[in-house]
Amino acid sequence: MTLTDLRETIHITFKNEALLKQAFVHRSYLNESKEFRESNERLEFLGDAVLSFITSHYLFTTYPHFPEGILTNIRSTLVKTKSLSDAATDLHLGELLLLSHGEESSGGRKNESLLADCFEALLGAIFLDQGVDVARQFLLSVLLPRSEEIVRTKSYVDYKSLLQELVQEQTKVSPTYRVIKSEGPDHNKIFWVEVLTGETVLGEGKGKSKQEAEQAAAATALEKYPKP
Repeated sequence: MTLTDLRETIHITFKNEALLKQAFVHRSYLNESKEFRESNERLEFLGDAVLSFITSHYLFTTYPHFPEGILTNIRSTLVKTKSLSDAATDLHLGELLLLSHGEESSGGRKNESLLADCFEALLGAIFLDQGVDVARQFLLSVLLPRSEEIVRTKSYVDYKSLLQELVQEQTKVSPTYRVIKSEGPDHNKIFWVEVLTGETVLGEGKGKSKQEAEQAAAATALEKYPKP
């Protein structure tokens, strides 16, 4: 994957090519290069704001009957690190990242956090160079339609909060979560988590992060937990 390949994939011709290059400069690379003085962190900051605005507008118009709370949960799911990392992976952004040798050797090109940051930096660069309409079209092509799956599967539901409310109402204590095992390299771990009240296991779940595994465990527990 090259920058030329990326431009062809996203169908955007940059006026300022330096902005596009800047989007892929991780701060670790500055110590090993004289070409760049600044990392992609400022672009990431801008991209994060642009992402929130465009995503909010899209969800507001696409789901006119959903209340604010559900729209907020869908947006949180759509723009979380895992979702942005998946979009970045689909675009092969990791291949373009400029990293220090140490960051690269530790799996930086597949690091979900770095990929998500890079995605936001790219969006910030697109916004600065092309404006909000092109930025919106970019998100429509690579991210926003994923909301359909989120809504269909109700993966926006915060199962941990629902379980906590239910358990506290009946037992006056909060459930706790415990990692029971993990497998895989640091950049691609799978976690297994169980949720408990005291020493009683309510459910188990697995995921690519502790948070995802906890949500899965809570969802399992809700299926079995006696309703009042």
